[in-house]
Amino acid sequence: MNDLAGSFKTKMPLTVLMLVCGVFMILPFLWMVSTSLQSPSEVFTRWLPSKLDWRSHERIWTGNYSFITYYMNSIKISIISTVGAVFLSAFAAYGFARIEFRGRNAMFLVYLSMMMIPPQVIFVPKFIMFNWMHIYNTHWALILPGLFSIFGVFMLRQFFMSIPKEITESAFIDGAGHFRIFFRLVLPLAKPALATFTIIDFSWHWNDFENALVFLSSPNLYTIPLGLQNFILENNVDYNGMMAAATAAIIPMILIFIIGQKYIIQGISGSAVKG
Repeated sequence: MNDLAGSFKTKMPLTVLMLVCGVFMILPFLWMVSTSLQSPSEVFTRWLPSKLDWRSHERIWTGNYSFITYYMNSIKISIISTVGAVFLSAFAAYGFARIEFRGRNAMFLVYLSMMMIPPQVIFVPKFIMFNWMHIYNTHWALILPGLFSIFGVFMLRQFFMSIPKEITESAFIDGAGHFRIFFRLVLPLAKPALATFTIIDFSWHWNDFENALVFLSSPNLYTIPLGLQNFILENNVDYNGMMAAATAAIIPMILIFIIGQKYIIQGISGSAVKG
């Protein structure tokens, strides 16, 4: 009993500290939702709206902001890029983790070193290449580079390395090839890592502003980060409309996390049991 009381006293300050940090982290989100439901005169005068005003939410969907177009463009680019990046990253990671070939580690280090190059440095070469390929000012200028993720290959390779070799070796003895092992054995075991990378990669593409700004010039091709600029007017900022649009934009991120979190939790629980 004394040990339980001592443990409670030890963990209580840390729990309170984490609770306070959590509240501070969620405050901007709560302010965003609150602002989207306020009238323009209440934005900087009240924390909570005097009454719920849904006009800003209605305006972004039915007004002249073309937010439906931006929304569909972001969904198209994010889904195609994420699905392609997860598959290609897993494929490459399996090769680096399970297939023995000469210079494998050196090639992986060279590939990994590309992460040190700031993405802004290659904007001009990418612009020239996309213009030559006639995909500048198309969604392919965002989708094609998004299909390849150095971070994804590194992350999934490390997870594949943790899978016992005895599992794949026994499959080889039974006559299975690399493709069968990859699809039927390794991928099912890697669901936690795949779900984690899917959430991270989707958030990158969904919130990507710089690439969309550089490689898209037609308003009908804009994504949500670019579309939010429409709320910055000549003499003021439409905070209510911007916060309503941002509130709507965060919904897919929440859904992706809800769908993928069970696999992440399963992976953590499995690791704890193994440990």
